[in-house]
Amino acid sequence: MDIATGTWLLVGAIFALLVTGLPLAFVTGLVALSFTFGWFGPMALPLVTSRVYGFVTEYSLVAVPMFVLMASLLDRSGIARDLFNAMRVFAGRLPGGVAIQTVVVAFFLAALSGIIGGEIVLLGILALPQMLRLGYDKHLSIGVVCAGGSLGTMMPPSIVLIIYGLIASESIADLFTAAITPAVLLMGSYIAYVLVRCLRNPKLGPPLTDEERANNEIKTRGQALKAILVPGLIAFLVLGTIYGGIASVTEAAAMGVFGVFLAILLRGEFSVKVLHQSLGQTLTTCGMIIWIGIGAAALVGVYNLMGGNRFISQMIMGLDVAPIVIMLVMMAILLVLGMFLDWIGVAMLTLPIFVPIVVQLGYDPVWFGILFAVNMQVSFLSPPFGPAAFYLKGVAPPSVSLKDIFVSLLPFIAIQLCVLALLLLWPNLAMWLV
Repeated sequence: MDIATGTWLLVGAIFALLVTGLPLAFVTGLVALSFTFGWFGPMALPLVTSRVYGFVTEYSLVAVPMFVLMASLLDRSGIARDLFNAMRVFAGRLPGGVAIQTVVVAFFLAALSGIIGGEIVLLGILALPQMLRLGYDKHLSIGVVCAGGSLGTMMPPSIVLIIYGLIASESIADLFTAAITPAVLLMGSYIAYVLVRCLRNPKLGPPLTDEERANNEIKTRGQALKAILVPGLIAFLVLGTIYGGIASVTEAAAMGVFGVFLAILLRGEFSVKVLHQSLGQTLTTCGMIIWIGIGAAALVGVYNLMGGNRFISQMIMGLDVAPIVIMLVMMAILLVLGMFLDWIGVAMLTLPIFVPIVVQLGYDPVWFGILFAVNMQVSFLSPPFGPAAFYLKGVAPPSVSLKDIFVSLLPFIAIQLCVLALLLLWPNLAMWLV
């Protein structure tokens, strides 16, 4: 069997097994073992397992459970709730003000943890019922919650960028630095979209009344600034130490956990139950990431042994087109895969092949990392398997259907694709700080 036939057979086996409902980690692991024994025989197994060992022993991977634990502790504290109420003081008088404050709070939460599912659930509990109660347009409210919650793929300390840095052997600090401007651009685009729609039709997002502002737990700007101070200090503790060269990403993650733990302790919100639930959620989330990573590392390892990386590289580089067209083909592949696979699976399966091609074309792999992160942000929203929709459906009021959620996400997917196009056309939008 030649490598072209082997490639089609491998891809077909993956999708055929996914249709059965098996988890992606088991699918990739099973296909990897089948091709290892079928193509090379049992003697090749140590070569594949050595790749798995290299993945699980990577020091920077320790940052992932730290950031997940940060997010888990934040979910169970009142820090996010106070931050949300504080932003109402500044945005309440604007048309669409609660939607705008939701996006800003989502940006803050992304800077604190980089975990997407928790942010969407938190905003779905805090913001969505309030916007619906105030008479906000249902589709606008849903879209803001999901799109704002997905900012965690871009805004440092993004776990997507950490995994990209590990696979591509690129500086995670450089990736974090490059991601700041695109993350701000995305947040600004969401806010601009909300403002334009609500200024044209104030009924979509009516400003808060005096009575509603009076019922807010935080009433003065002084109280609001105090509520913003704690998350601001935690974000500075993590990102400031990375950019200042004081700590590595892994060390900064540990400092972030310490900062959140201390804040919860001082606020009187700490309990053994909170710690137990946070650790349980951390183990579950990280277990999923690690097992998918192990299966994908084994699959990519055996495919590379088969010569698959050379085959794909020669096929793409053999196209008689401009390099930017090859980049567009890669973007299209990532977008399509993101509709059906988890982001960690897409990363592990495609990046070992794509990153060397990007370097060969003369592009900066850090810039490609930012493009990849935007792609994964699109994948969190895009049907039929957009995780953001299912996260929100789990906490949304019964009147909100899955169809409502996916319809609401379409304008925000269009915004994300526009930002992706801008980053493709003008790489300096991401790279000017690096």
